[in-house]
Amino acid sequence: METITIPKAEYQKYLALEARCTELEQQVQFFMEQIRLARQQRFGASSEKTPEEQINLFDEAELLADDRVQEPELEEVRAHYRKKSSERQKDLPDDLPVEEIEHILPPEERGCPHCDQELVVIGKRERETLKIIPAKALIERHIQYVYGCRNCEKNDCSTPIVRAAIDLPLIPKSMATPETVAYVMTQKFVMGVPLYRQEQEWDRQGLPLSRQTMSNWLLRCAEDYLTPIYARLKEQLLQETVLHADETTLQVLREEGKSPQSKSYMWLYRTGRWSPRQIVLYEYQPDRKMERPQDFLLGFCGYLHADGYAGYHALPKDIVVVGCWAHARRKFEEALKSIPEKSRAGSLAMKGKKFCDRLFLLERKFEELSPEDRKKQREEKSRPILEDFFQWVHSFDQTGRSTFGEAIKYVLGQELYLRHYLLDGRLAISNNRAERSIKPFVIGRKNFLFANTVRGAEASSVIYSLVETAKENKLNPYEYLVWVMQKAPGLDLKNNPDNATLLLPELFKKPS
Repeated sequence: METITIPKAEYQKYLALEARCTELEQQVQFFMEQIRLARQQRFGASSEKTPEEQINLFDEAELLADDRVQEPELEEVRAHYRKKSSERQKDLPDDLPVEEIEHILPPEERGCPHCDQELVVIGKRERETLKIIPAKALIERHIQYVYGCRNCEKNDCSTPIVRAAIDLPLIPKSMATPETVAYVMTQKFVMGVPLYRQEQEWDRQGLPLSRQTMSNWLLRCAEDYLTPIYARLKEQLLQETVLHADETTLQVLREEGKSPQSKSYMWLYRTGRWSPRQIVLYEYQPDRKMERPQDFLLGFCGYLHADGYAGYHALPKDIVVVGCWAHARRKFEEALKSIPEKSRAGSLAMKGKKFCDRLFLLERKFEELSPEDRKKQREEKSRPILEDFFQWVHSFDQTGRSTFGEAIKYVLGQELYLRHYLLDGRLAISNNRAERSIKPFVIGRKNFLFANTVRGAEASSVIYSLVETAKENKLNPYEYLVWVMQKAPGLDLKNNPDNATLLLPELFKKPS
């Protein structure tokens, strides 16, 4: 091998160029990964669930076995067998009104075609169809009669006046009724229909109901009647020992000290699976500072499921933050999607994802266990996998700039919190519960895009809270809101806010 002597300065320059070349190659590789990942996120499937048959496990047979699952019944079809379909048409509600339409022969057609005697009914055939009637409006004219005594009027100096009982108006000097406001609320906060679209629909029906009027109704009712209920629900929430939290962005156009383009935030807090009371609360805040969850959770002591946001990690020591394995798996999923498809099978990203898949597969097996039994099973079966996973993660001293490297850094930074779900059988392996609860707001935001004022954002957080809490308790949001606004005006919630306890979802009775 020929040896060439070069000046030291040139050799150092060569080394610098080689290092620079390596750095640029890593950057190119990273950008290519980001392009593939962006393409996958835009055009590919969004599901992160891994089919069980694709999980390569040493104890696969043991994990997949489940004595609770019955073998499918078979039905004979000519010369072969097939599985019975588990899908069937859901029955319609028993309390759905029935309109009977009888089809009879007119008298002039009841003659027998053979003997001309009168035909009589000997049977009938029935078929049922579903008829949808669009929302319709009507005017309620309340006539309150006033009574007086004619005898006292003639013979006494004063005449007693008695008025017939009448419900207080929902909003003084307004045509709003509980049914109307509840309908507008559910259209916007359940169905995601912005007020301007509702305005257009009412206009097509000949009703000049402006979005300004509807907005005034929502704000007034949220502040006067729903906010006191929200406060009672928050008191109950903070008495729980297991909560979930999440947050998402919101644009508020008119906010003091902020430009219309800046980000504000809608925070979410909700109860865990094992809570006897299911509560979902939203809170509007102008920023994402760590003081926001600290202030909201003041007085709470227990476990809080959250994502990797550092603001949650600054909470008091009596709040144990539980990390989200769905976020950890998502990092490896993104790393997997960022590399060419032919290179994925034996990649490090695939190995990291399979570790997470094994933990999730065990959780599906533990689904029906009691919290105590689940904790024991996790110690026996999940902990060994978890320890192997973190030992593998710690083996990477230098991963470089790549999506896989980002996944490793995330897991290392969250290791303490990811381990915490083993502490109690009531805890979940992921924070998907909070993510599912915040999704209705995200869907609504795609339709109404922004809030005009802080007052509107705060009212939205209150209405969303009651709507989602009603849904979590298997209540019809419209019926619950109507019930609340029928009773609330007579409870004087302004001077006696404790009366809001009488309007909690747990006390709701469906109207007969």
